[in-house]
Amino acid sequence: MRGRALPYLLVAPAVIFLTVLFFVPLVQTIALAFQTSNGTGFGNFVRMADDLNFHDAVVNTFRFVGLAVPLQLAAAMGMAMMLRHLGRGRDMVLWIWTIPLGLSDLAAGLIWLAMLNDRGYLASLLFHLGLVAEPQSWLTYETPIALFVAVVIAEFWRATAIVVVILVAGLQLVPKEYAEAASVFGASPWRIFTRITLPLMKPSIQSALILRTVLAFEAFAVVIAIGGRNFPVLVSEAYNWQNFNQEPAVAAAYAVVVMVLSLVATVVWLRVLRTPEEQRA
Repeated sequence: MRGRALPYLLVAPAVIFLTVLFFVPLVQTIALAFQTSNGTGFGNFVRMADDLNFHDAVVNTFRFVGLAVPLQLAAAMGMAMMLRHLGRGRDMVLWIWTIPLGLSDLAAGLIWLAMLNDRGYLASLLFHLGLVAEPQSWLTYETPIALFVAVVIAEFWRATAIVVVILVAGLQLVPKEYAEAASVFGASPWRIFTRITLPLMKPSIQSALILRTVLAFEAFAVVIAIGGRNFPVLVSEAYNWQNFNQEPAVAAAYAVVVMVLSLVATVVWLRVLRTPEEQRA
């Protein structure tokens, strides 16, 4: 009897943790999003959609996800392939690349804010070199493109490392014999990469895309640190409704929208990058 109960006892702490700190708040948030003064309904979602910043928040969020995630995947793939062909110093290079993982989102945002604001290191350097007549401000509502690029660059620097780690781990599972056999038969490096390496790395790519897409939809600290209220996204608007407008129900509606988008993105990547049955075995 004790032996049968042992697996459940080992799993119980994780189940309790997830129930108390995830499932219960999730149910409460969903219930709050549909709670109105007249009972239940979509009133909070209507107020959310009527907000002046809602359209900008949706557009900025999708632009951010649509640019940051592909850039991170492409760069991480190149970095992982580079590491695979390195000899000495491979571990040191990987360690250096993963340093941003040790920083919080807010700390990373503040680092780039210190470099890119009108009194930051970059503006001061360009001014002292005589390349600009006066320090430039790139992080205001008057320069939306520069602000967007700055947020993407900061997120790219901060979060690409986790994609590198996932892809490097996936590359370890790709037998080198396949590439060697293909090269013997005259396959080019690009053909080996596209026909052998990429298909075999599909599970790792799928995991990386799901993780980064979900986290990109939930981006908050980096955006707030660099753009403030000049660059609204869905999560920052939820924060504003909760803390500045004192409307937790509308904030909950924003949270539900972000959750639905994350779930849809997860389902899409699971279907688009579905691993063949023989590869799973």
